[in-house]
Amino acid sequence: MFCSLALIGLLCGCRAQTDGLVFVGETDGRSGNGAGAAGNGAEAGQESENGAESTADSSALPSEEAPRIYVYVCGAVNCPGVVELPEGSRAEAALKAAGGFREDARTDYVNLAARVGDGEKLYFPTVEEKTEFSQESRENALININTADEETLCTLPGIGISKARDILHYREENGPFESCEDIMNVPGIKTSVYGKIKDGIRVD
Repeated sequence: MFCSLALIGLLCGCRAQTDGLVFVGETDGRSGNGAGAAGNGAEAGQESENGAESTADSSALPSEEAPRIYVYVCGAVNCPGVVELPEGSRAEAALKAAGGFREDARTDYVNLAARVGDGEKLYFPTVEEKTEFSQESRENALININTADEETLCTLPGIGISKARDILHYREENGPFESCEDIMNVPGIKTSVYGKIKDGIRVD
């Protein structure tokens, strides 16, 4: 009987120990899955951070700016001096950059629709100044019908889009005008129209 009791006690002790066992393989598997998920999350976070840095780097790149020109504006303007403008600007933009007309300015002397070039000088006279300017100054205020584009030609009195395009077409077919009067060779531009524009045009 003593032997039987000892055997029963031994079996119970073994069962208790078996119930308290921890299976290392299963625990390692679970821990491995958790570590793997954490690793994947870290890698995803790294990729996201790299992507953000790449986007930030590309957005920080400077964009290409339009070419700039410098024009000297002087005379009866509020802020005379050299102004910086985008290439292809008109005299009106140069005037605004120089603060606009002074109160004593003669506002009808310079053609504000004419394009200005790099290094050009724009002089705005006063109403009290003499009108006997040099021939060069007078010519600079006129529109060159051999080089003017469609928009500039449309600033002439009596010249709309249709006539401006006719002038450009005539130049392409026949070459530059030799005199201002030759513009009357363009269809639709006769004596009446020429009388309106003759004081505002020139040829080189």
